[in-house]
Amino acid sequence: MTSPFTIGEAAARSGVSAKMLRHYESLGLLPKVARTEAGYRLYSESDVHTLRFIRRARDLGFSIAEISELLALWQNRRRASSEVKRIAKSHIADLERRLAEMQAMKQTLEQLVSCCRGDERPDCPILDGLADDA
Repeated sequence: MTSPFTIGEAAARSGVSAKMLRHYESLGLLPKVARTEAGYRLYSESDVHTLRFIRRARDLGFSIAEISELLALWQNRRRASSEVKRIAKSHIADLERRLAEMQAMKQTLEQLVSCCRGDERPDCPILDGLADDA
């Protein structure tokens, strides 16, 4: 068994900043960790493994609520994989919706930019487009 890690060591091992470690702990994603007599946090290898899981889930864009659900399922060996798949599929649908919204924004901006002469005159279709009530 390895010795406990300080917050800095746990941060370095997990790829999660010390500030985010404290935040995840405050949200309950990470159980309350042991503390020294002086009040310093001590993290176990299991805590670091959990932090890596959280970091990877965040990297994939899962929300804190989704990560909480996924963590509970990950820690429950009697889970049904169908629940995990449901969460992942729902997240994919959300990503697709957001991608479509971003693509529409990009197309609108491209159209506005193409209409703008970008010269010394004050008239600007980009600003006019932003001011529209449409």
